[in-house]
Amino acid sequence: MKNILGISCFYHDSAAAITSGGTIVAAAQEERFTRRKHDAGFPTNAIRYCLEEAGLTLNDLDAIVFYDKPLLKFERLLETYFAFAPKGLLSFLKAMPVWLHEKLFLKKQIYDGLTDVGPYDKRKIKLLFSEHHLSHAASAFYASPYRNAAILTIDGVGEWSTASIGIGKENKISIIKELHFPHSVGLLYSAFTYFLGFRVNSGEYKLMGLAPYGHPHAPQTIGFTETIKGKLVAIKEDGSIWLDQDYFNYATGLRMVRHDKWADLFGFPPRTEGSAIEQHHCNLALAIQKVTEEIVLKMANEARKITGEQNLVMAGGVALNCVANGRLLREKIFDNIYIQPAAGDAGGALGAALAVNFMYFDEERSTDGIHDLMAGAYLGPEYSEKEISAMNRKASSVYTHFTNFNELTSFIAGRLASGDVVGWFQGRMEFGPRALGNRSILADARDPDMQKKLNLKIKYREGFRPFAPSVLAEDTTRYFDLAPASPYMLFVAPVTNNHRKELPVNYNELTYADRLYCTRSDIPSVTHLDFSARIQTVHKETNSRYWDLINAFKQQTGYSLLINTSFNVRGEPIVCTPLDAYTCFMSTDMDILVIGDYVYLKTEQPDWQNIDKWKREFTID
Repeated sequence: MKNILGISCFYHDSAAAITSGGTIVAAAQEERFTRRKHDAGFPTNAIRYCLEEAGLTLNDLDAIVFYDKPLLKFERLLETYFAFAPKGLLSFLKAMPVWLHEKLFLKKQIYDGLTDVGPYDKRKIKLLFSEHHLSHAASAFYASPYRNAAILTIDGVGEWSTASIGIGKENKISIIKELHFPHSVGLLYSAFTYFLGFRVNSGEYKLMGLAPYGHPHAPQTIGFTETIKGKLVAIKEDGSIWLDQDYFNYATGLRMVRHDKWADLFGFPPRTEGSAIEQHHCNLALAIQKVTEEIVLKMANEARKITGEQNLVMAGGVALNCVANGRLLREKIFDNIYIQPAAGDAGGALGAALAVNFMYFDEERSTDGIHDLMAGAYLGPEYSEKEISAMNRKASSVYTHFTNFNELTSFIAGRLASGDVVGWFQGRMEFGPRALGNRSILADARDPDMQKKLNLKIKYREGFRPFAPSVLAEDTTRYFDLAPASPYMLFVAPVTNNHRKELPVNYNELTYADRLYCTRSDIPSVTHLDFSARIQTVHKETNSRYWDLINAFKQQTGYSLLINTSFNVRGEPIVCTPLDAYTCFMSTDMDILVIGDYVYLKTEQPDWQNIDKWKREFTID
């Protein structure tokens, strides 16, 4: 039984994961410990946590594996600059010192980083490197419940690859087909993220959330779609794409796109960060979303064709596009689809460890065909009652300690039903970008004003941002046209007709802001403008406490779902510790905080009205 540490870092979303005999013991992102969102630094804290959870030291490890191969990435960098020369000289001069002084000597950086983790004998360390897209593929296939599956990975870029189709059989993965830089679905989507005024590598989900506000049948939207496919990207039948580099600047420049050319194409300049969103921004967001879905569907069809497999597993940043995933599900190209919940670079740490376990050490793999290895993605740290009590003393907090959990859930369900917003902190922290009921902010989806309240007074973010429902798994089809489970909030599906409301006659003529607050269903705060929702199915066997709370809400209201959004505010990572949770609670308009069996009411806390004491600066994310 091999103990393997996987590491991803130095680009964005650093993380660490430990596997033991192919079982995932622990995994966490460094940002949760440092409180720096998308932290790219060496994951010292995440590694320490994983070792502690596994009861291991660095010397106990059979291998340490990095999630990509920096020399191949450097080769791509040099060949790209050579191919585009003399363009990109400024970017080249900025990039070379970083590579020559840091990234080319990655082994030394890793060894130095491990010294900060704890003492170790360098002679006992087996340091390995996995290819980027193999790490993504392994994170999806080996964590999935399938013995055999087609594998589809799609992201910005790894070393050379930007997408891959592979096949997993038992304990082996073979990569069959790749798409290479600079032609990339992820970079295409990120280019529109940038042009529409959001930050690359963090704002892509905002672009996806903005897309439903576009008018699908408007001449402008149709024109934008035709322009994208006619000028920017050529889409082949197998899903491969060709991007016209005359319009892009990411290969050798310091920006994603060529501003003047894009302004000419779409008829408006790049939106500046934080400026007003107008209808043409929404229409363009919808156009690129639809183009992305078309590409993903073609890639999936090709994967089915060349592998012959009935199961599909997916990873890479584009696999977090839950709207495209929902479309893929409805097209029924595959019988079953599994998506790694930590599909981005953080999940590469886990994939690298699993790849080494099964492909390097040739460990036997077993699966029951039903349950995945992610354990609900609850793979991060949890905190004891002793640690919660220490936080209570430090914060001088006022609380009620419930000794009967049924009484706690009944009390909180009643407060949720009356309109309160609740911070819910339980058990092990989630791995990946989604809060799944252990580090969550919860509210009543029936309240038509709740989306606005949560965005503006709790999360301090743009009003258009949608919220997801957590629904009892057994009641999913009462509200949504979704047959399979969606425990990781990675599929969008329609709200059923019996829950929808009739829209105003002039609905399609309204501005995006006016349509935002139209009541579209009896669960309006989780219903997108196109009557869809991004769904988390909650299963008693993987998160009994969260299931019990939603069930208590069902007993009191008849509705077995809640709004679930991540327990953080704009520009900050999801909370990790009890003190993180209490600080976030006190600096927002949250009404109640629950940490384990402790319940904190805002109005009972010392200095709760002292805005200056709890006020923080919230950065744009």
